[in-house]
Amino acid sequence: MNNIRSTLATVWRIASPYFNSDDKWAGRGLLAAVVIIELASVFLTVLFNRWNNVFYNALQERDQAVFTYQIGYFCVLAAFWIGLKVYQLYLNQWLQIRWRRWMTTRYLGGWLHDANHYRMQLLGDAADNPDQRIADDTQRFVEQTLSLGIGLLSAAVTLASFVFILWGLSNQAPLHLFGKDIAIPGYLVLGALVYAILGTVLTHVIGRPLVDLNFRQQRFEADFRFNLVRTRENAEQIALLRGEPAERTRLLDRFGFVVGNWLDIMQRTKKLTAFTSTYSQAAVIFPYVLIAPAYFANRIQLGGMMQTASAFSSVQDSLSFFITAYRTLAEWQSVVARLDGFENSIRGGDALAQRQDIIHVRPTGGDAIELDDLLVTLPDGKPLLAADGLSLRDNERTLVTGPSGAGKSTLFRAVAGIWPFGRGAVQVPANASLMMLPQRPYLPIGSLHDAVVYPGQAASYDAGRVREVLTAVGLPQLAARLEEEAHWNRMLSLGEQQRLGIARALLHAPQFLFLDEATASLDEPSEAALYQLIAEKLPDTTVVSIGHRSTLDAFHQRNVSLVRGGDRFTLRDKVEAAAS
Repeated sequence: MNNIRSTLATVWRIASPYFNSDDKWAGRGLLAAVVIIELASVFLTVLFNRWNNVFYNALQERDQAVFTYQIGYFCVLAAFWIGLKVYQLYLNQWLQIRWRRWMTTRYLGGWLHDANHYRMQLLGDAADNPDQRIADDTQRFVEQTLSLGIGLLSAAVTLASFVFILWGLSNQAPLHLFGKDIAIPGYLVLGALVYAILGTVLTHVIGRPLVDLNFRQQRFEADFRFNLVRTRENAEQIALLRGEPAERTRLLDRFGFVVGNWLDIMQRTKKLTAFTSTYSQAAVIFPYVLIAPAYFANRIQLGGMMQTASAFSSVQDSLSFFITAYRTLAEWQSVVARLDGFENSIRGGDALAQRQDIIHVRPTGGDAIELDDLLVTLPDGKPLLAADGLSLRDNERTLVTGPSGAGKSTLFRAVAGIWPFGRGAVQVPANASLMMLPQRPYLPIGSLHDAVVYPGQAASYDAGRVREVLTAVGLPQLAARLEEEAHWNRMLSLGEQQRLGIARALLHAPQFLFLDEATASLDEPSEAALYQLIAEKLPDTTVVSIGHRSTLDAFHQRNVSLVRGGDRFTLRDKVEAAAS
């Protein structure tokens, strides 16, 4: 019971924001329309039930006039039924896509807000495969929540409607055993209730493991798909290393989890299907077994018997809602758990950014980036590097050097405000623009124009200007391909990608430009030419570089190195150290 309450509370927390959002009136209106149509369908079911009585009595009495009239009446009811079902499906699907669009926008906003997706990864990303949760789980949640919710409402209203009918039929056709009428008020209702309760309990006992199995299946499927994508993304490196056998083994191992869990689902589903199929088939004959003695004792006509069977079936179907929907409920519960975990992970990333015991990036009125009592740590709290009083002065070129693993790139992440672990503050000039260029720049799939100006909008940058910078960085062969769409991270060599990164910096002209070995894949003359280009085209930009080549000294006025000091590295200005 506590588990049910917890699941329903989670569903309410996930679903209710949409019906209180900017799209609430459309959502509420569509939901109301779907509910009203479902209620109308139940009313038609009641009319069909009454039609059974009159129609089959006409057959028994060979009354052709009544028979013909009832055929026409049935056609009218059927026409209304078809119309209701068509528009119920149409409006339901309309509500689904609006609701899903709102949820997708909301989750993308929470996930991609202010580097939250990166913090979620730093925290361990308990919500694995966010792509699946946003793309697949939202679709399943919306579809299954509506399906189960409307189904439950229909079951409740149908039960309330037909219990009265079945109760009255129980009085008209009392239980007849051994030649005697046995007065048991509402015995047909009682029979349906006992039958459904017994079936529900046994279904839950047999099918309960499907909840966890479905949860794991979705995780294994997403993990396998993610690793397939990674193999495709790294095809060149795998091919160069002749890593196909190892990759095949690794992927088949991942797929083995998919197969193994699926086999468990098959075994459990087989047991559940065997029971529910038996239950459903027995339900067809069960009402006739109850009412047949009264019929053969001439206590009820054929029409009454058929109406009783129809009403009993409606009551039994309503009471058996959880039996027939159990597999969907099991999958739905796992989807709810995954979305709940994703929301918790988003909140966890946001909460990390709000903590006081982390590195804070604060605006300042000066014109330099100041590191105040900065201690950068690993996520487990282990010290990595310390910096206090270091100033990255305006319009000055600084080279940061040090051994691999000293935390140079992590220092850049802290300055950018995406690495929270540690203490102290990074003072950044208010409204200053920062650009970080890593060793492998990110190039979105799309047109080359979009890839070069990222994260800006293509319309904001003149195509002629983009061609100009491409030529300037040594990529004239790409200048005529701006409108070509491709996966540029795969199409271009790493050296070409790094040239595109410099072109991006020239277009955006940031106040502070951080180069994290952003030219390391180029030969020294090409690297020198690009640094000279930056100096000419961005004379007012403060450049901070990470690099290992001694040739970079010529393009920087200052050299700051990371040196080991106890359990951490510390920043040391070589010029100031030499002067002292």
